[in-house]
Amino acid sequence: MRDFTGHQDFAHPAMFYANRDEYLAGTIPFIRAGLSAGEPVLVAVPEANLGLIRDALGADLGRVESQDMAVAGRNPGRIIPHVLLAFAAAHPDRRVRIVGEPIWAGRSEAEYPACAQHEALINAAFVGRRATILCPYDTGRLRQRWVEDAHRTHPVLRHGTTAWDSPDYGDPFTVAAGFNLSLSRPPAHAETVTVELHAIWALRRLVTARGIAAGLAPDRVADLTLAVSELAANTVEHAGAAGTLAVWTDETELVCQLTDTGHITEPLAGRIPAPVEQPGGRGLLLVNELCDLVRVHTRPGATTIRVHMRR
Repeated sequence: MRDFTGHQDFAHPAMFYANRDEYLAGTIPFIRAGLSAGEPVLVAVPEANLGLIRDALGADLGRVESQDMAVAGRNPGRIIPHVLLAFAAAHPDRRVRIVGEPIWAGRSEAEYPACAQHEALINAAFVGRRATILCPYDTGRLRQRWVEDAHRTHPVLRHGTTAWDSPDYGDPFTVAAGFNLSLSRPPAHAETVTVELHAIWALRRLVTARGIAAGLAPDRVADLTLAVSELAANTVEHAGAAGTLAVWTDETELVCQLTDTGHITEPLAGRIPAPVEQPGGRGLLLVNELCDLVRVHTRPGATTIRVHMRR
C-alpha cells in the first residue's frame, strides 16, 4: 500500500465549524497566511460562504481567486481535475493554498457518495504536489455520518485554533472503494436500448430527443448527448460485449444509465487529466466535465455509470 500520510509537500485538513464566526475564524487566517507567504490562493466554496469570505477579506479580496463550488463542483467528479488540479497547474513553480468546500447542506443523498470518494481521492491525486487544501465541514447542518466520514478522508482535523491527526484516516483507495455503491434499478418508465457499434447513432438520437422533451437548453442537450456517446464508445471499445442504456426523467433531472460487462480498476479514472501524448483515456474525464452528477458502480464483470442532468 502506498503511503499517503507522510508527504510534507501536501496537506489536507478538514475544518469543523458550527456558525458564521467559526467559519471565518478558520478560513480567513488560513487565507491571509497563504497571501503573506506569497502563495496563490483559491477559495472554492458555495456562494453564501463565498460572500462571507469576500466581505471579511476587504482589501485582500483582489489577491484571491474565487469560484462558486455549487457551480464549479456541482458534479463532485469534476472538482479534482477542473478546480483543484487546474489551479495547481496554473502555478507550477509555487505552493498553492485552497479552501475547498465540496460538501454542503444542500447536497443530496445521491450526490454524497461521489463527494466522499472525491475527498478520499484528493489524498492520492495530490501526492508530491505542493499544496494545502482546507475543507470546511458545517457540523450544525450536515448529516452526522458525513461529518464522521471526514475523519476518514482527511489526515488532519481542525476546530478553531486546534489541530490534530485523525486517528480514523484511511488509505484513500480503500476509503473511496467503500463508496463504490450499487445503484438502484431504473424506474419502470425508463426507455432502454442496446449499446453496440451499429446502434450508436440511434442512441444519440434517443438522448437528444429525450433532452429536448425534458426542456433542457440546446447546449445542455448537446453536452449530455456527447457524454453518453463517450460512455457508449467506451463500452464498444473496452467492454467486449454489448451494453444497455436506460433513459428516464423525473421532476428535476434527466438521467442516463449505461451498464456493461467492463470493470474500471483505476480509482482515479476520470479525475486525473491524461498526458498530452497519451492517445486515449479522456472519456470519463469529459463525462465528469459535462454532467451535473456522475455515479459509478464497478466490479469484475459489471460496471454501471449513471449521469444526471438537471432540467
